[in-house]
Amino acid sequence: MSSLGIPRADSHVYVGVMSGTSLDGISAAAVRFPDRLGAPGAAGERGATLLAFRVTPYTPEQHARLRKALTGGTAQEYCRLAFDLGSWLAEAAIGVIADAGVARDEVRAIGSHGQSMWHEPLHSTWQLGEAAVIAERTGIDVVSDFRVRDVAAGGHGAPLVSMADSLIFSTDHWRALQNIGGIGNVTVVPPNGACDGVRAFDTGPGASVIDRVVRALRPELPYDVDGRLAAAGTPIDEVVTALLAAPYFAGPPPKSTGPELFDAHYVQTLIERCRSTMPNATTEDIVATATSLTARSIADAYRRFLPEPITETLLSGGGARNPTLVRMIATLIAPIEVLSFSDVFFDGEAKEAVAFALLAHLHVNGRAGNVPRATGAKGPRILGKLTPR
Repeated sequence: MSSLGIPRADSHVYVGVMSGTSLDGISAAAVRFPDRLGAPGAAGERGATLLAFRVTPYTPEQHARLRKALTGGTAQEYCRLAFDLGSWLAEAAIGVIADAGVARDEVRAIGSHGQSMWHEPLHSTWQLGEAAVIAERTGIDVVSDFRVRDVAAGGHGAPLVSMADSLIFSTDHWRALQNIGGIGNVTVVPPNGACDGVRAFDTGPGASVIDRVVRALRPELPYDVDGRLAAAGTPIDEVVTALLAAPYFAGPPPKSTGPELFDAHYVQTLIERCRSTMPNATTEDIVATATSLTARSIADAYRRFLPEPITETLLSGGGARNPTLVRMIATLIAPIEVLSFSDVFFDGEAKEAVAFALLAHLHVNGRAGNVPRATGAKGPRILGKLTPR
C-alpha cells in the first residue's frame, strides 16, 4: 500500500482499469480518495491512497484478437470483442479489489478506459470494452467512455491524466510528469497544483515504436529487455532527424496522437530508412535509432513547448523501465533532473489506472475531469458515461 495522504472516514474506494496501446495486458488499481479531493475550499485535501495494483497479461489468443481488431474486422467480431473485453476488464477489477482487501460494496465505482481502437483528435474517438458487462460481473457502478465528451466539446480527448497530475502529484515547484506508455505524453504542473496553470500534450511515440521494431527484428522478444539492444547499438541520427521533420512534432499544443500515426507502416518505414541509410546497420543499431527517436521527440517537445521553469521531470510507463531510453532523455534535457515516478510516489505502471479511478471519482461527484488547456476543449466537462450496477 502506498499512501499519498491520510485515509479518512469521508472517503471512498474507486477502481481504475485500462488497456494500453502496447496491448500487454490490463492494468487495474484500487484507490481511496477523500470525497472532497481538490475541491474548492478543501485546502490540503490532495491525498490519495493506492490500495492495490495489478497487471493481468493478455493470453496470446486475447492479444491476437485485439491486434487484429486494430487493423480491421467485421461488425460481429467487434461486438463479440467488446463483450469479451468487458469480461476481461471485470476480472481484472475483481482481482485488484481482492488484492486491496476491501469488500465490493466499499467500491463506489469502477472507471474503465477500455482499449482505444481509434482516436482521431478533434473528430472522433472509440474505446472498446462493454461497461454493462463490467457492471453485471462486478455488481459495481461503472464510468466509461471518458474521451468522448472532451472530443465532442472540441478537444483532443487526450491527455486525460492531467487532472490526476494536478490534483495528486503536484509539489511546491514546477514539475513535469512524462508518461512513456505506447505514446509519450507530458503534463506540466505548476506549484501546488493550480489547475489553471496545467498544460499537457502528447510528445509523440513512447515505447510502442521501440517494441514493434524489436518484435519485427527479434520475434522471440516482446520488447527491448532492460534496453540491452539499444545500448549495444548506435543510433542513426540522420534517420531520426528525418522522422522528426513530420508535421506532428512541429505542431503546437494542445495536440494528441496515437497508433493511427505510429503504426506498423511507420515502423516498417523506420526500419527501411535505417537499412537504406546504413546498409550494414545491425538490429541493435535499428533499435537504438527507434529509442533515440522517442528520446529526441521528448527533448524536442520540451525545448519547443515548455517555457515554464521546470526543474524536474518524473518518468512513468513502460518506457521508464528502459535504462537506455532514460539515459538518453536525461542527457538531452539536462539540466532538468530526471527522476522515476516510482521512486517519488508508487509503481509508475499504476499511474494511468489511478488517473481513470480519479476520473470516475470526479464523475460521481459531478466535477469536471478534463483540463481544457491540455486538451483544447471549449471548457471544463464532466467526463464519462455512468452504467449503474
